[in-house]
Amino acid sequence: MASKPQYAVHADLDVRVETRDGTELATDVYRPADPETRDPIDDPRPALLDRTPYDRTGGRLRHGEWYASRGYVVAIQDVRGRFDSDGDFYIHTSEAEDGADTVEWLADQPYCDGQVATLGTSYGAWVQNALATQDPEGLAGMFVNMGAANGREKTFRHNGAFELRWLCWALTLGAGFADESLVDPEVQQVFADVDVREVLTDGPIQRGESPLAELPQYEEWAFDIMTTASASDDLWQNPGIDFERYYDDSADVPTVYSGGWYDSYTGATADNFRGLADRKDSDHYLLIGPWTHLARLPGGHDHSEALLFPPLTWEHPTAGDLAFGEDAVRKYRETRLAFFDHYLNGEDSWDRPRVEYFMMGTGDGHQTEDGHLFHGGEWRAAEEWPPEGTEMTKFYARGDGTLSRDPPSEDDAATTYEFDPEDPVPTIGGNTSSYLTYEPREESVGAHPLGDRNIVDFAGRGGYDQRTDEDTFGASPPYGPLADRDDVLVFRTPPLDEPVEIAGPIRVRVYGSTDGPDTDFTAKLIDEYPESEDYPEGYALNLSDSICRGRYRGYRDEPDLLEPGEIYEFYMEPYDTANRFDAGHRIRIDVSSSNWPRFDVNHNTGGPLYTDEEYRVAENTVYHERDHPTHVELPVQPTG
Repeated sequence: MASKPQYAVHADLDVRVETRDGTELATDVYRPADPETRDPIDDPRPALLDRTPYDRTGGRLRHGEWYASRGYVVAIQDVRGRFDSDGDFYIHTSEAEDGADTVEWLADQPYCDGQVATLGTSYGAWVQNALATQDPEGLAGMFVNMGAANGREKTFRHNGAFELRWLCWALTLGAGFADESLVDPEVQQVFADVDVREVLTDGPIQRGESPLAELPQYEEWAFDIMTTASASDDLWQNPGIDFERYYDDSADVPTVYSGGWYDSYTGATADNFRGLADRKDSDHYLLIGPWTHLARLPGGHDHSEALLFPPLTWEHPTAGDLAFGEDAVRKYRETRLAFFDHYLNGEDSWDRPRVEYFMMGTGDGHQTEDGHLFHGGEWRAAEEWPPEGTEMTKFYARGDGTLSRDPPSEDDAATTYEFDPEDPVPTIGGNTSSYLTYEPREESVGAHPLGDRNIVDFAGRGGYDQRTDEDTFGASPPYGPLADRDDVLVFRTPPLDEPVEIAGPIRVRVYGSTDGPDTDFTAKLIDEYPESEDYPEGYALNLSDSICRGRYRGYRDEPDLLEPGEIYEFYMEPYDTANRFDAGHRIRIDVSSSNWPRFDVNHNTGGPLYTDEEYRVAENTVYHERDHPTHVELPVQPTG
């Protein structure tokens, strides 16, 4: 049942919060007020803190007035170096201390009762985990939606590769909305004229030769995360970037970790719950629906305002090309309010299972009136993740292209393909976000500001048939199934006699070799629909994917180039998921060496990360034999 406002709202705007190094952070504070006099109420109330790089003023209605009218003090703050806050912005590295200082400042205000809870999505989720590493006085709860855990392993970088979304973010929502660009129309115009798709296609960019050179501090952090992968670097040990390193020191407060199966932070959301729920005494919860990251609008366009202050995908029953039914919808603000009411005010408002997740795939696969595949699903509850009774089950790749629970018996079996880094396998949806570019406009930013422009989401988010067409970024004729490419190896089970349900982490081990000093291997888990009246060619539905960069195989801390021809284990962890493979469907794993632009492309030379301008075609081999059994390990649920 929807809650109703009880108070008017009083706002104190641009309050300056001073951090330990003297930097002042711009903060808007919204307080409950008497409905008649409009004066702030006298009795102290719990406070909610939202820290954002996307302009705090946009949260006035979305967070500030909504929660304040329901009895909470709400503080919304620009992070360091963004909009009206002082200091220099270097992505995430100051958030632990700045956030902790703000929590303690807020808890000490006369209008706060000493309890501060945090909320926020995406960057607003990172900053919560960051400040928790400092265990600030007054922190009383967190609702962390769609955030990171270890930036080196599964966010900025991914098992050695670079997630190109961060370069896209730097060129659009990062530099495009930076404080410097807002006061310098000429600089802002530079970013308004950038087509990020061209930047990626013409890449790799070099220092001083891209639009980022207009904002040197943005260029600095962008190149740092693109070219630095060694764990010993201070960047990867910063508490604002790697929270896993500080789990033991982090605050012990009630926490919800929430996300979506097609979110760009799904793996991290599950990692945080697994890492902290049993380590801490306070209640911890995991809540994952069939959602993508932030908002989706029709026609492939996201409006800037909707991206920055989104109608969150919790409230949409679709993800990419998939429909799940109205049961998939959850009210985001109401859910958070129930959590805060219970843990901050002692109300009987929160009666959730410890783990609540959406099992996708119970639909019949028809095409809806809106043109979506009806994948369907239903909510499930558990006390742990993965759920009790999960059996991690290996499915082995075989030389005949099958995927079997029986390990291979051959002593010498392998498949070889050529991987051309100048013709990478295109990304079609999945766990993506921030693959964005401003829609070209003839008007200057003065006549049509960036904040008013449409943003094109060009890689897709969510589930799609893994088939290219003329609208697929990075694809070229002849269009068709990715499975038809010579550099994509497909392994599939026979049609299932009965449904198979999975819920939990996924592990892939590709035993491979290459003829050069470095290469990548990729894996993608597919729910392969059979042919039907609505989909006469079937439907290859992507569920989760991953990559392993050879020189960083096994999540090693330092690079170790490959010996040509030697067989290595390339271990991958596609993000957790929950899906029912219905009877007649096939479980499928696709193995290749690229997934672009989700990940940067390995040039196969062993040269410098990202900035290498040389390319070589690699001859890569995948083994499916007794001593080197390439396989995927799935979290199979008990039958019945």
